[in-house]
Amino acid sequence: MTAARRTSVTLKDVATAVGISQSAVSMALSDHPRISESTKEAVRAAAARLGYVPNSAGRALRACRSTSIAMVVPQTGQHVFGHPYFMHLLVGVTAEANARDAALMVSTNPDETHGVAAYERVLRSQAASGAIVASAAISDPNVNRMVEAALPVVLIGRFVHLPHAVSVGIDEIAGAAAITRHLVEDHGLTRIAHISGPLNHQTAVDRYEGFRGALAESGRPCTHTLAVGDFSEESGRAAAREVLDSMTDLQAIFAANDEMAYGAMLEIRSRGLRIPEDIALAGYDDFGVSRLTTPGITTVHVPAEALGRKAAAVLFDLLDGTAPDPVHTVLPFDLAIRESCGAHPG
Repeated sequence: MTAARRTSVTLKDVATAVGISQSAVSMALSDHPRISESTKEAVRAAAARLGYVPNSAGRALRACRSTSIAMVVPQTGQHVFGHPYFMHLLVGVTAEANARDAALMVSTNPDETHGVAAYERVLRSQAASGAIVASAAISDPNVNRMVEAALPVVLIGRFVHLPHAVSVGIDEIAGAAAITRHLVEDHGLTRIAHISGPLNHQTAVDRYEGFRGALAESGRPCTHTLAVGDFSEESGRAAAREVLDSMTDLQAIFAANDEMAYGAMLEIRSRGLRIPEDIALAGYDDFGVSRLTTPGITTVHVPAEALGRKAAAVLFDLLDGTAPDPVHTVLPFDLAIRESCGAHPG
């Protein structure tokens, strides 16, 4: 077998050859006590036959079974620790890690130009037994590297190109569709703008898809326009400026997160328009700002803390060799109906 062939063999190939999960293969190669000796022998034989060469993370896992897990977020530390979504995730992950008496390492990028640093720090380290990956872009090849490494990994979100990866998320398409149906069916709004997040992230793509799908299925003559933001308040205000200028008969704005919805609120008010009398407004996430504005912002409640806790729990199951593979866990969402859409929750 050539060197090129050896380096192309992945953990998944070994798992397929033996007929067990990737996580079980990882545990077998790390000589985990929960894996039977017969399975370990079968895995070692298949790995040798295929020419599987574990990466440095796999060697570290076998050499030192630590009680630490890593959370990889390929963003800058300023972005991660300044954003309510990640803080809620971290609360959940930390709670589960504490319950298991495990340490948590958070790995971020030093700046916008070092997109692999957060991953490399974990893959080359001997500090973590497994990892959780959050907020990765669709085209980020490092996610594939993490999934194929000899290291148990749980992804937060939906990754359509990695159907066998272990992941935890909510149905973003259904969430966006639900709030869009509320605007159309409950309030009769048919001329709606959507402010999406960056469309290289599956979350933004799914929320836009849910919005468009609900409009198409409404049976009403709906029209819409799209402006793309980056999930920040500033981009929400700029996008609202764009849609208000281009769609003069606009009735409502649905922003793909609450920070952009708040930016849109500022722009709407700067023009002397009222919410919801002139323009209705809806957001997504429900992490805090939507509850503090006047009027309160109607939004989709994302259980970010529960997502973090569930992702960590699944990761610990992988480390114990007890989690099924593949597995995608979907947590429920709720609508938080407030006054910005024209409702009167009482």
